[in-house]
Amino acid sequence: MAKADIIDAKTLKITVTVDDAVAMINEANRNIPLYARDIVTIYEKMPMFNFVHFCFYAYDSAMLFEQMLGMNPRAYTSFTLDAPDGFFYTLYGGMAALYEQASRQLGRAMA
Repeated sequence: MAKADIIDAKTLKITVTVDDAVAMINEANRNIPLYARDIVTIYEKMPMFNFVHFCFYAYDSAMLFEQMLGMNPRAYTSFTLDAPDGFFYTLYGGMAALYEQASRQLGRAMA
């Protein structure tokens, strides 16, 4: 599971695995109305970051990420994310599966 190591008062190192992506997908699926904005944002924006360089905070889409961590990394000045490429690709696939439902929750028309 996700691991958050406090390096010092200002620095946090987060390590995640593919299993953490699956946990995020499952959590999003359990409460699509709550996470709809994160789902849509992750699905739409992740490709622009070549998937593996996506930052949850670039578009204020970190609620699901923080739920998985059980903490708020924003409390630190600096944090790093150590994640295998599979984490991002798995997460993207899960968000793709939930995208239509999440879009409807946000009142967005599907193309």
